[in-house]
Amino acid sequence: MRHNAEVSPSVAGRVLDVLDAFSPDRPVLTLSELARRAGLPLSTTHRLVRELTARGALERDDDGGYRVGLWLWEVASLAPHGPGLRESALPFLEDLYEATHQNVQLAVLDAAEVVYLERISGRHAIRIQSRVGGRLPVHATGVGLVLLAYAPAAVQEQVLAAPLKRYSAKTISSAARLRRELAEVRRNGYAISDGQIELDALSVAAPVYGGDDTVTAAISIVVPAEGTDPRTLVPAVRAAARGISRVLGAPRAAHVPGDVHRETF
Repeated sequence: MRHNAEVSPSVAGRVLDVLDAFSPDRPVLTLSELARRAGLPLSTTHRLVRELTARGALERDDDGGYRVGLWLWEVASLAPHGPGLRESALPFLEDLYEATHQNVQLAVLDAAEVVYLERISGRHAIRIQSRVGGRLPVHATGVGLVLLAYAPAAVQEQVLAAPLKRYSAKTISSAARLRRELAEVRRNGYAISDGQIELDALSVAAPVYGGDDTVTAAISIVVPAEGTDPRTLVPAVRAAARGISRVLGAPRAAHVPGDVHRETF
């Protein structure tokens, strides 16, 4: 969240404002652009950018623009939902991708949003908004519905009490309908999200359980809505999720025989 002139931000807050100035559509920014987007004086931005560049958090290109540096990627890899989960899931995601050559995703919950840790996409796959490291709202995505359905009650109520942004004519925009959808996910063990963000895309998602048998992530496959019966994708998605859960040590998945990630979907 950007600070304003009425609140004097800490040094850490200013640093975060500088980093928050970058976005998928603006990955490279000049010093003046950084100052403007961060809401900071040019002199302050110059000092912070110089220190961040020296540390490797930012990198400067030959044209004088700045981009996020590899050091931040190294720090981010230490997050609890980082490489361990991704590496455990990747073989199963690859097998799931081979079933359709569409979009396969791994995501975790962060407040009222999902964060995508991995995405595999074919050349001719339907175009979607998600990206690795990107965020989307829980109420409008398949992985989000799964993660929210198994989230603590306090988290669910927080989302249900907030405005639900509408992305398309099919987006869930009422708390009553969202509550029904979450109950359906818990009853079935998977979610189908049809046209909630892009009308021409639908996703099938399933929960991934961790070593304590709680849902720690979700996976999904996103395919063209036209001509697709999502129920035909449910077994493959659930099998992949079950395989990842087994690798993560989930007791509920321990009885699954053989190398699940090599099942024929």
